[in-house]
Amino acid sequence: MTTEAAAEFETHRPRLFALAYRMLGSASEAEDVVQDTYLRWSAADRPAVRTPAAWLTKVMTNLCVNRLTSARARRELYVGPWLPEPVLTRTADGPLGPLETAEQRESVSLALLTLMERLTPAERAVFVLREAFGHSHREAAEVIGVEEAHARQLHRRARERLGRPGRFAVDDTRRRETVERFFAAALDGDLAGLERLLADEVTAWADGGGRVTAARRPITGRAKVLRYLLGLGSGPEAAVATFLPAEVNGEPALLVLLDGTLFAVAVPEIHEGRVSAVRTILNPDKLAFAAAQLV
Repeated sequence: MTTEAAAEFETHRPRLFALAYRMLGSASEAEDVVQDTYLRWSAADRPAVRTPAAWLTKVMTNLCVNRLTSARARRELYVGPWLPEPVLTRTADGPLGPLETAEQRESVSLALLTLMERLTPAERAVFVLREAFGHSHREAAEVIGVEEAHARQLHRRARERLGRPGRFAVDDTRRRETVERFFAAALDGDLAGLERLLADEVTAWADGGGRVTAARRPITGRAKVLRYLLGLGSGPEAAVATFLPAEVNGEPALLVLLDGTLFAVAVPEIHEGRVSAVRTILNPDKLAFAAAQLV
């Protein structure tokens, strides 16, 4: 491949990764798909490619669709709850692209990426192309190789399945303050403080993937989640851990480090001023990308 062709691809790499991550919910798989796209670009008849951005988007999206089809079977065998891989988004030019609006942040939130597991691969592709990257129905149809009417139907079904809860109605400052109070109460073992902050039907998920000890079923209800959080705060790891506030997938989060190694990432979800969900990723395989970002 010529130097010019390689340079052309690199101009598209950030956008391709951001798209692949939203499609797959996995940073490591997104990197693999981007590399596969690069290999196809290197072997392509590039003079025949009129619009490199469209060509690359089409190739990569269809690679993601193929991966999602096989991933569904793998995730049925996954040990415990499956959560997306966390990505640090503390900088404006982060790997997921600009997250300057509520809609952009929602497009990479752990909550939405988890919900998107309900969608078929084609529904997810159209939804991401439309909602996160502003493609028209016609453009989305061309990318996945269907009629425009079918793309419209896929998009409508995706929106219906996801529900679009509008979690970011509260402003960033209030949301961040709520998260900070929540983490402070959890780390201090402040029972009363946690009770005030937890929603009645709060749910806690922990993704250990069978690699580390973690709850293998969601924990639901204020009383049960309260006991669960207090138990974590009094555990042996908590006594020697380092806790760092961070922004993960566009949301306030807490990083847990043991001996300088990333051990867990906890991301609360805020609804109507209270914590409605807590998603904690502990699977070391899923923490590798975020850990590399810390270096």
